[in-house]
Amino acid sequence: MLKRITTDQLRIGMFIQELGGSWMSHPFWRSKFLLTDEKTLAKVVESGVPDLVIDTARGLDVPAVAAAPAPAPPMVAPPAEPGAAPEPPHTVLPPAASPDYRQAAALCDRSLVVVNTLFHEARMGNAIDAEHCVPVVQEVIDSVAQNPTTLTSLARLKTANGYAYMHAVAVCALMVSLARTMGLTPEQTREAGLAGLMLDIGKTRMPPELHDKPGRLTDAEQAQFQAHVRHGQQLLLEAGGFSEAVIDVALHHHERVDGAGYPDKLAGDRISLLSRMAAVCDVYDAVTSRRPYHAPWDPAEAMSHLARTKGQFDTRVFQSFVKSVGVYPNGSLVRLRSERLAVVRSQGLASLLAPKVAVFYSVAERHALEPFELDLADAKADDKITGIESPEAWRFKDLDRLWLGPLK
Repeated sequence: MLKRITTDQLRIGMFIQELGGSWMSHPFWRSKFLLTDEKTLAKVVESGVPDLVIDTARGLDVPAVAAAPAPAPPMVAPPAEPGAAPEPPHTVLPPAASPDYRQAAALCDRSLVVVNTLFHEARMGNAIDAEHCVPVVQEVIDSVAQNPTTLTSLARLKTANGYAYMHAVAVCALMVSLARTMGLTPEQTREAGLAGLMLDIGKTRMPPELHDKPGRLTDAEQAQFQAHVRHGQQLLLEAGGFSEAVIDVALHHHERVDGAGYPDKLAGDRISLLSRMAAVCDVYDAVTSRRPYHAPWDPAEAMSHLARTKGQFDTRVFQSFVKSVGVYPNGSLVRLRSERLAVVRSQGLASLLAPKVAVFYSVAERHALEPFELDLADAKADDKITGIESPEAWRFKDLDRLWLGPLK
């Protein structure tokens, strides 16, 4: 039985069904949870929530004070029709990947289970529950706070057949990282992550054959593809629980600052800040991912290309994006002044132009070297990056091992 109570009536053991006010105005990601400790109770009281709804069938009633059962796990996939949802993809790492990347991969896989089911529910015409997205975004925020580039770098390793689901997690991570770099508030960062996760939910209403069609789309197919932003807006509106800012990103992440985007041909500041952020994150992840119809671009190559693009991205937002990901993102293949090739392993603390790299090939002598790490910010290194190189052109394979794990 649902019962509305005032905050001062709240006791440990009650199941909170709904918190009063907007979910973005209080510090709790879940609007439905079992209250199990004094710390959380105090947090609810201090948040200024005027009232709330409890479910007496799942927790204590007023004024009962019995012991409470254990809380549910924080990240749980929404229910789906038995046997209907496809098996979610998994993040594939080299055997020697470092613990940080393994931890990030485990987070990716947990997130993929939830995203996979959410997309399936939308595809089946069922309502999306915003509550199931919240733990995913929170774990991404925690991961990015602990190590700003690990998760955003790892997201490149998506497989072609799992692109749609991993793209959602990747854009979520990129949006969170960008929001932190731009100094957005915690509330705005939460919205940014949620917007990234739900960015392409409208594609669940597209004909399946359009998702990975190689070659140019016909005018009719292009119109069907572009309609995904309207579908996304409608799906989130029907679901409820999503803020106007998140819904706006689903609708306007393909707008361009020069007004040549779609669906409304908005320009400049008429495009919301989160939508301008999403435009950069969406394109970067798309071009650095393996798809059935194209090989992934090298991260530094992608960053260079995006920097040369005129009229598509907001300048201030793009500059912040470069700071959050790096001029030479992890995994980039670069040429050094010493005529050696190296792969970027991590970003430098002092300069975006001086990351730590794994040197592994001599261009001058045309042979492989025993890989070793070089910190280009160290004056003793006496070397620097002079350009970026294409792994496809050099026909190098398995370069991921040089930045994902130990070199020995």
